[in-house]
Amino acid sequence: MDNLLQISDLEDAELVRLSLADPNKFSLIINRYQDKLARYVRRLGAFSAEDTEDILQDIFLKVYLNLNDFKTDLKFSSWIYRIAHNQVISHFRKHQVRPEAHSSPIDSPGFELLANDISLDFQSDVNLRQAAIAAALGKIDARYREILILKFFEDKSYQEISDILKKPAGTVASLLNRAKKSLKNSLSVKMAE
Repeated sequence: MDNLLQISDLEDAELVRLSLADPNKFSLIINRYQDKLARYVRRLGAFSAEDTEDILQDIFLKVYLNLNDFKTDLKFSSWIYRIAHNQVISHFRKHQVRPEAHSSPIDSPGFELLANDISLDFQSDVNLRQAAIAAALGKIDARYREILILKFFEDKSYQEISDILKKPAGTVASLLNRAKKSLKNSLSVKMAE
């Protein structure tokens, strides 16, 4: 148990260093990121459990094979999310499907953060509001949906989003602003129905 506490206290850079020194330690990276990346992948594309597992395997294989190329001037989490982003896009292209939103568990704090940020002014039951946001997320452009997911559900900073999407921070800010407007418009249409 003491060993687990020590491992959970390690920075990502230290886990990378351990994994490079001993490939058996790569499981520490998998353990830290598997659930986070699975949620991210599902939120981006409404994948089945099997597809999510396949994509996760591809992500971790790519991370393992490219761990030597990781540049420490980047946050490891941004680097691994970038790989996840690319694998999801590859999956869409390979299977010639369009991404669809997958609603997060209804108790996700991301819904309330997003509702507060866009100044959602309709009063309703929390579950109904979250369901409305999930439905609206499904209707907006995939690039807007992804940036909202990264900011509000994955709790990424502007710089991390910039690193993940390989876009300048100013572009990220503009995209995020447009994404929030698009979501608010989609919600307005939904509320008018």
